[in-house]
Amino acid sequence: MLRGVDVSSHQSSSYDTDGLSFAFVKATEGSSYVNPKLSAQTERAREAGLVVGFYHFLWPGALTAQAEYFVSKAPERQGDILAVDWETTGEGTRASNAEKDRFLRKVKELRPDHRVILYCNRDFWLNVDTTSYTGDGLWIADYVTAGKPRIKAKWRFHQYTDDPVDINLAAFPDRAALKEWADGA
Repeated sequence: MLRGVDVSSHQSSSYDTDGLSFAFVKATEGSSYVNPKLSAQTERAREAGLVVGFYHFLWPGALTAQAEYFVSKAPERQGDILAVDWETTGEGTRASNAEKDRFLRKVKELRPDHRVILYCNRDFWLNVDTTSYTGDGLWIADYVTAGKPRIKAKWRFHQYTDDPVDINLAAFPDRAALKEWADGA
């Protein structure tokens, strides 16, 4: 298992990369927000030689516009991973299953050479999701023992704590295997 983090505007641009193999950086939300630390947080990960991923916080509606916005703002380099963050918005709404699936497919259409994955928490996976569509992989949040999310589905990434930052594991034997998977879209 490999260690990694995910960061957003709530975290420093000089986050600790010691012992990490990957980092996910929040890029966008809806069709108007861009993480103001996107460039600096991306640069930090790349300088450390990490596999880099970007995520978009999905809102209901305007799926094509959101997908186009996301890929226009997320840096594009071979081997970057793209993810949709599917959860309840600050307004208490959420994208439907069909919207989540359409967004994943649209991002894959717009960036066919990149892995595109679904991020959601355990409750969404077990109680909201009805399609089990994850694009190229599942990134599951469940704050339990690292690498042991309480689901039966195959997962690629597991976020197991958010203290002091969102800490994740990747189900790959080494960084080379993760990089090969990310490059293999």
